[in-house]
Amino acid sequence: MVTTDNLRRLLNPRHIAVFGGDAAAEVIRQCRQAGFGGRIWAVHPRRQSIEGLTCYPNTAALPEVPDAAFLAVPREATVKVLAELADRGAGGAVCHASGFAEDGPTGAAWQREFVDAAGSMAVIGPNCIGVLDYLDGVALWADQHGGQRVDRGVAVITQSGNLGQNMTMQRRSLPLARMVTVGNAAVTGVAELVSAMLDDARITAIGLHLEGIDDPVGLSHVALRALRQRVPIVVLKTGRSELGAKANLSHTSSLAGADVLCDAFFRRTGIARVDQVGAFLETLKFLHVHGALPDARIASASCSGGEAALVADLAHEYGIELPPLPEDTAGRLRTLLGERVSVANPLDYHTYIWGDLDAQRDCFREFLGAEFDTHLLVLDVPREDRCSTQAWHTTVDAVLSAHRDTGARTCVVSSLPEGLPELVRTRLLAEGIAPMQGIAECLGAVAAARRIGLAQKAADAALPLDAVTGTPAGTVQLNEWDGKRALAEWGVPVPPGALASAATTVDVARNIGFPVVVKAVSGTIAHKSEVGGVWLGLADESQVRDAVAGMAGLSEKFLVERMVQDAVAELIIGVHRDTQFGLALTIGAGGTMVELLNDVTTLLPPVRREEIGAALRSLRIWPLLEGFRGRAPGDVDAIIDTVEAVAGYARRYASTLRELDVNPLLVLPEGSGVVAADVLIRLASED
Repeated sequence: MVTTDNLRRLLNPRHIAVFGGDAAAEVIRQCRQAGFGGRIWAVHPRRQSIEGLTCYPNTAALPEVPDAAFLAVPREATVKVLAELADRGAGGAVCHASGFAEDGPTGAAWQREFVDAAGSMAVIGPNCIGVLDYLDGVALWADQHGGQRVDRGVAVITQSGNLGQNMTMQRRSLPLARMVTVGNAAVTGVAELVSAMLDDARITAIGLHLEGIDDPVGLSHVALRALRQRVPIVVLKTGRSELGAKANLSHTSSLAGADVLCDAFFRRTGIARVDQVGAFLETLKFLHVHGALPDARIASASCSGGEAALVADLAHEYGIELPPLPEDTAGRLRTLLGERVSVANPLDYHTYIWGDLDAQRDCFREFLGAEFDTHLLVLDVPREDRCSTQAWHTTVDAVLSAHRDTGARTCVVSSLPEGLPELVRTRLLAEGIAPMQGIAECLGAVAAARRIGLAQKAADAALPLDAVTGTPAGTVQLNEWDGKRALAEWGVPVPPGALASAATTVDVARNIGFPVVVKAVSGTIAHKSEVGGVWLGLADESQVRDAVAGMAGLSEKFLVERMVQDAVAELIIGVHRDTQFGLALTIGAGGTMVELLNDVTTLLPPVRREEIGAALRSLRIWPLLEGFRGRAPGDVDAIIDTVEAVAGYARRYASTLRELDVNPLLVLPEGSGVVAADVLIRLASED
């Protein structure tokens, strides 16, 4: 079991032992270049010195127990040295070697020995490039990198060494505080590393590149802690496609997991997901400067109608609001800009004031004073080797001055990544303005910041993910009668009905009252309608007899229920078991066309009432539930009650439940409730 103290020693070492040859020499050079102030010991059985340091022949010869070690030795030697370090009480190690679980059954066996050898040490890897700390000058890193020392900034934890190295080379003025490449993450996982980053007040945001989520319960706990500490987390999760999932498996042996469940996980834990490296870095940069947002009401200004239109279109795609400017602000801008400028949001302020510092400052002061959640100024600075850029720098001076006066959340956004030179980015960043490179990337960052902000508001009531239980081997299916009785005990409304034999079906139907539904009762037929096992809308005794005759051979028992009419909509509530995430709850458009419509959303238990409501509003079928074109709205409160009841049943029987479907759930007009028309429950068999 990795101790918190050992992880702290690994990430903030007083002394480092480096094992290996050329790669070890590179680690020594990188530590010196980063300004590491502690002691470094080189270990090699044959060399006399490495990078001017006298070599110790083995672990036992080291003068002290190291806080951290970098192992750049082959697979077999890695396991041996790891065990030696653990015996001496070292804090932790970064293991560079590959050939473990990513390398088939033989490698997987070596990885099990690797884990055993580690003991209570914190261990990064194997199959990783290393760890960089730009806060305190630690470079347990066997290659070049492009970062530099910072006082505060973002931490990135990635399963890809190459992606991590590329990100250190970024030209986006992202203050990178720590870079950890976890590789196979055999000992110390992502959740533990996120927790360690949250212990450092200098970390402003955390970025995760994940190929798989090996510990969703642990990650959910630290993600909720991050929400409560107001430290945003952004994730770049690969493996959406079948090819991407296979690539993950071959790279670090990470299972990608069902992507819809990964999305559900990120939503419930307030982790903002992005899909591209550029968007990942820009979102982290925005969050470093401005943090999460209470909402996403933005104002945008540029001197181009084309740019204004582009902002408006992209804002719509990202669900970001561009409300009208306050009338008093609009009036003052009309006075400043003149009658030839149409004042709106987004604002095209034209070029009449271009190059005029005072006029631009006054314009931007009014614009930034409008009290939106974020203010965007679109500006691309020309190439200095071919153009005169003085007028553009005047615009930068004007926005800096206006920002000092207002303190508003401000972004200067270039339409192209190369449109903001490093000198400009540095000036903006130093004064609390986010230099955003790419309009789409900026608006994506705003949308992500809003999602995180909403999650932070709800953090006090949020719950971590339920623990994942084992997957039962055998399966038994309850018949519909037993399934409905089981759910009815938890508050799921079911139609009035009774069991009957072929001889008593007519009498039962008469007692219930026509019209009725008659179904075959079976513990083996999952989809009764497909085999003629469901007869609807039977209006008299003769039709009931015909139905029973038509189902001869399917069952000796029949379920007779009152026919539910005048439903506003049909929904499905489903629960299934996933090996990584445990139980997953699905809500969506139901009935016989559920697969064709594919209008569903998935939640991970435990779920709160507010989450269920938000899930319903995300469905394309939501307008029907609201009351589409004058029709009666559905009973939404009753839907939420029923989803809560199904979720309660699922959590109670989490150890044995394999699958549950309520389909369709008939939604009646507001105030009239809902009815579970059909139920399917599969449980683990006892044998």
